[in-house]
Amino acid sequence: MHRIRIFSATALALALGACDMAPKYVRPALPVPVESPSGPAYPAGATGQAAIQPADTGWRDFFTDQRLVRVIEKALVHNRDLRIAVANVEQARAQYRVQRSDLFPTIAANGSATYQDFPFAQQGAGGAAGAGAGATGRTDIYSASVGISAWEIDLFGRVRNLSKAAQEQYFARVESRNAAQAALIAETASAWLSMAANQERLRIARDLEAAFGKTLELTRARFAKGIASELEVRQAQTSYDQARADIAEATTLVAQDQNALNLLAGSTVAPGDLPSAMPQEDVTLANLPTDLPSSILLQRPDILAAEHQLRAANADIGAARAAFFPNISLTAALGTLSAGLSNLFASGSDYWSAAPSVRLPIFDFGKNQGNLRYSRATYDAMLATYEKSVQTGFREVADALARRGTMTAQLEAQSSLRDAARVGYRLSEARFRAGVDPFLTTLDAQRTLYSAERSMLATRLARAANMIELYRAMGGGLK
Repeated sequence: MHRIRIFSATALALALGACDMAPKYVRPALPVPVESPSGPAYPAGATGQAAIQPADTGWRDFFTDQRLVRVIEKALVHNRDLRIAVANVEQARAQYRVQRSDLFPTIAANGSATYQDFPFAQQGAGGAAGAGAGATGRTDIYSASVGISAWEIDLFGRVRNLSKAAQEQYFARVESRNAAQAALIAETASAWLSMAANQERLRIARDLEAAFGKTLELTRARFAKGIASELEVRQAQTSYDQARADIAEATTLVAQDQNALNLLAGSTVAPGDLPSAMPQEDVTLANLPTDLPSSILLQRPDILAAEHQLRAANADIGAARAAFFPNISLTAALGTLSAGLSNLFASGSDYWSAAPSVRLPIFDFGKNQGNLRYSRATYDAMLATYEKSVQTGFREVADALARRGTMTAQLEAQSSLRDAARVGYRLSEARFRAGVDPFLTTLDAQRTLYSAERSMLATRLARAANMIELYRAMGGGLK
């Protein structure tokens, strides 16, 4: 009967613990326009193949170059920053389990034995020792019990809100880890493409070095015959030396790109997975959406992480409010007590105890009020952080779309410029060899061609990087 009373009281306390002092959470309105931006810089709309949904498209499907896919796979396994993010998730999960355990009583088993021995000196009449002189009194007490100690009965939701806050922090860490993965995929792909572009730049510099070298030899020969001036020789030398300097610089950049790629991958990338030149075909799917509602941003892991932080701050307000109300705790035990070990679990030796306690703050010199104000200020800060995350995400998508909207026209113009520069260079060189044009015309054509080749390469790299950034900004890279 006593056991039933104890457990009934416990169940009643749990049933009463239904008050929640936290404000009702309402997701803030998005502080950005509902629709994507529009204007001359933005693409008019999807054409041809149906647009994919980045958040629902796995990165292995988005990247079409298998060498790049293998490098990304290696990075996801070995990258140390991602390992740190995973460890942070495990830390938050453990902290949540610790905090959540306070919702339930800690049940512990206890056993003890007490031995006492008291001497007695009984004296008879006339000072003579009585028959009981020298006798002793010994008391042995054995006990075993199962009980709970200082369990807080969460009537006002303080412990539950602390547990909810810890849970939201855990969810935030999970989303932060997802954001780290998406960023790692994008960064690895960008580093791979950067190495490919610098390999291409090295090839262009070597080709032009050879061409400029032939022009330099011809100019020197003409100078030896008195046909060309020393000025023309020096001008030819400048183009040749510039190409040589660019070869040295590009060689250094390729080595640095490989080092960066190895760092991202967490181990040395196999030579067969490294790019030797800028791929002629796209390394990603091209049918990304050209517009989207701003609500799609809610799928981005960084924004989800900011919202979980906001929810955690909201729960902390509830815990701070509950601190103004009485704190009720319970210590109880159920066990057996006996003077003999053999009778410890015999009938009639059981006992129970219950010690509820109440603590009501009366005057704490503003401690609870300060904690509540701190919680509210933290919520305001998390709200601003969430809104800024949404605005940042909107800007990233808008910037990527604006870049994509003009990229096709820029690439076409740059390709035409490069082709014209190539033809112009061939014509000017032929006219120079025929003695029709001065060398300065050929020199200008050489420099124009070199600049056009490098600009074309930079535009191709920017287009590929834009597709990767747009995929990441729209929430891709999680699957």
